[in-house]
Amino acid sequence: MTTPILMPALSPTMTEGTISKWHKVEGDEVAAGDLLAEIETDKATMELEAVEEGILGTILKPEGSEGIPVNETIAIMLTDGEDTSHLNAYVESSSSEVGDENQTPADLVEPQVLPKPGSDSKKPQTDANLRKFASPLARRAASDAGIDLTNIVGSGPHGRVVKRDLEAAIATKTPQVNGTVIGHSEVSVPTVVSTENMVPAPLKRTPGENFTEIPHSNMRMVIADRLTKSSNEIPHFFLTIECEIERLLEMRKDLNNRAPEGEGSYKLSVNDFVVRAVALAIKKVPMVNVSWTDKAMRQLNNIDISIAVATEGGLITPIIRNADRKGLTEISIETKMLANKARDGKLTPEEYQGGSFTISNLGMYGVKEFSAIINQPQSCILAVGAGEKRAVVKKDTLSIATMMSCTLSVDHRAVDGALGAQYLQALKSLIEDPLTMIL
Repeated sequence: MTTPILMPALSPTMTEGTISKWHKVEGDEVAAGDLLAEIETDKATMELEAVEEGILGTILKPEGSEGIPVNETIAIMLTDGEDTSHLNAYVESSSSEVGDENQTPADLVEPQVLPKPGSDSKKPQTDANLRKFASPLARRAASDAGIDLTNIVGSGPHGRVVKRDLEAAIATKTPQVNGTVIGHSEVSVPTVVSTENMVPAPLKRTPGENFTEIPHSNMRMVIADRLTKSSNEIPHFFLTIECEIERLLEMRKDLNNRAPEGEGSYKLSVNDFVVRAVALAIKKVPMVNVSWTDKAMRQLNNIDISIAVATEGGLITPIIRNADRKGLTEISIETKMLANKARDGKLTPEEYQGGSFTISNLGMYGVKEFSAIINQPQSCILAVGAGEKRAVVKKDTLSIATMMSCTLSVDHRAVDGALGAQYLQALKSLIEDPLTMIL
């Protein structure tokens, strides 16, 4: 039985995907569970596996095809001893899209033949031999632009004329075949222009045209959409607090010196302490662990901390689940594992979807202080700056201490200013007295 392979929905939020790589070629035998392709979603690159055995008959969407809607046919599988003749029958009778837009079953165009000079142009002429495959969208675009489909070479499967072919034809404005303007019922007589003594016009350059366009990835487009929505819809306000981290740095150094070698080894970072402190502070002030909806406030039961990780494709936030129940070493190992998977594009949806509170740390880049945009539907995000030596006053005496700025971005609909300040006080006490984190 001829079976279509559809673009899968690899996550609840996925609406379209990009084919990064095909691991099988047309004609390859496929067993159930074999890796067929790699699909780039809005957050990661996922693997597409075969669900049954057969032969990969044809690939409709080659590597690099972008913006493919979920449930669109990307390839066709042959089973039960079928040959390529079944492929042609399937393509011609399928109601799935095989071009660049949605199609009804492989409709045939009865093209109008351009009338010859002197003939009655009111009588359309047809030729059964000029029947041509085209999608409904391509036919509508051709009709609107006054273009005859019989003069267009289709780039879709089996020569089907698709939307991009019409766009290319329209871009040429008046495409001609043998002196006839396509889509018009009269013959165009080309004007011969002598090039003798012609002086080429000077080249005009538009200021600022020296640039390179980099197409948006699915991930970048989703990030842009969500951040714009968050910035526009959430009434942000910001609270900043300074934390002294001298004792934290001393404990970190001591614990790292005690780390075993080989299996079970670890190397704690300042961010690991911050993750632990953020989770424990939420446990002390649980009303910041909420999500706003139009009908009610949702009090989240789990403390799942999202960690902002920079990748080549954009920002992604893998999650430390139940961070309040995990020790520093467990948080450190899990954070490094998730960060590596994020940069390799190998995160599963369960590893980055959800979360109740986000941490964005730019301290490793030397950024002293910044504010972040809330990661909907969460209500808070903590922006962590670099630890640096600063002049501080202790007991009316000027001294030097290592300080770290933490800025809390808050959704004012869900968390009031006093509650946000109470949370930061709890966070500050944990960071400045790190021994309390392991009690």
